[in-house]
Amino acid sequence: MTNSEKFTPWTTDYRPETRAAQGDGWRDPATGAVPPPVTLAATFARDGEYRLPGGLAYLRDQGSPGYEQVQDVVAGLEGGSEALVFSSGMAAATAVFQVLPGGSRVVVPQTMYFGLTKWLTEFGPARGLEVVQVPMDDLDAVSAAVSAAPTALVWVESPANPTWTVTDVAAVGEIAHRAGALFGVDNTVPTPVHSRPFDLGADLIMHSGTKYLNGHTDVVAGFLVLAPERTEDRERIWERLRLHRRLTGPLLGPLETYLLMRGIRTLFPRMRQISATALALAEHFAEHPLVTRVAYPGLPTDPGHEVAARQMTGGFSGMLSLHVAGDWQRSLRVAQNCQLFIRATSLGGVESLIEHRYTFEGPGSTAPKDMVRLSIGLESPADLVADLEQALERAAKEDR
Repeated sequence: MTNSEKFTPWTTDYRPETRAAQGDGWRDPATGAVPPPVTLAATFARDGEYRLPGGLAYLRDQGSPGYEQVQDVVAGLEGGSEALVFSSGMAAATAVFQVLPGGSRVVVPQTMYFGLTKWLTEFGPARGLEVVQVPMDDLDAVSAAVSAAPTALVWVESPANPTWTVTDVAAVGEIAHRAGALFGVDNTVPTPVHSRPFDLGADLIMHSGTKYLNGHTDVVAGFLVLAPERTEDRERIWERLRLHRRLTGPLLGPLETYLLMRGIRTLFPRMRQISATALALAEHFAEHPLVTRVAYPGLPTDPGHEVAARQMTGGFSGMLSLHVAGDWQRSLRVAQNCQLFIRATSLGGVESLIEHRYTFEGPGSTAPKDMVRLSIGLESPADLVADLEQALERAAKEDR
């Protein structure tokens, strides 16, 4: 029997924060241990009748025993029917595009995670994909792009990294479905704490589990989640995704799976504090003389605020960007002058990070040159404000 057959699920429909904190109430069936055991096995023995006592044969085929719990928990948090865990967010996201039929047309945002944009540019055409990029906050442009030719997939990321442009997810979902396209949503930044894309029409949800789900900057992981209602089109792509993971091997290791599940247990309190701190920083710097604009959908002045307030609940997540006054090199010096913010790539951890995104992305970057991207952690809001204040002041003085 598999672990899920040995495990007795809760009969009470607990709220998502309860499900996350207790990992759906899973216990090790052999010992009753509260944390899941780490099984460091790549292959599993058969008994004398050549049966598999635990239902597992080989790591690449079914994953490790810990996969069942983390997949079930994430599927439950998103309100989906099933989830697949991958070795990275990129492995999860690109899997969706790789299993589409050859010659498929896909409509994606002009602004989204740079790694996926670059993959689609470099490898999409070679795989026969027609990649159409549109500003996803312009519904007329989206509708025109989707209706111009048969479209297999519409992909959305909202708020979009690194400008935090907001897409009306429900409206784009309606456009996609009217055209017969599948609709995928990257929910990495809002997380299930602040957004429920299946309620807005998504067929698939993608997560970089590296970010807020894990939350401790010590795991690289990804997820795909299938919508609760299993239609023929959804089943077809899901079976291909399952086969893709099995045959190409983008697997998460057993120890990483354990750490990922440990991080998910604190997702809700982390996100609530992080989101509150991010809003406090956005409000503080919104009228700052050395900042020309704060990009954060939680601000009433943000162009995407009205839509974000309609489709996000309990906060607006922990990512914001500051557009620094002066020449663009001053924004780079702000990042260089920070003492508490860590100059590092990634987001969603308990420590606050700052990044001059244009410099990091290099040639082909669409990130504004005057912008620094902030990932807010669990530090004191006052300490974070003070660090940015001194960094802005020092950068400005260096121009004089």
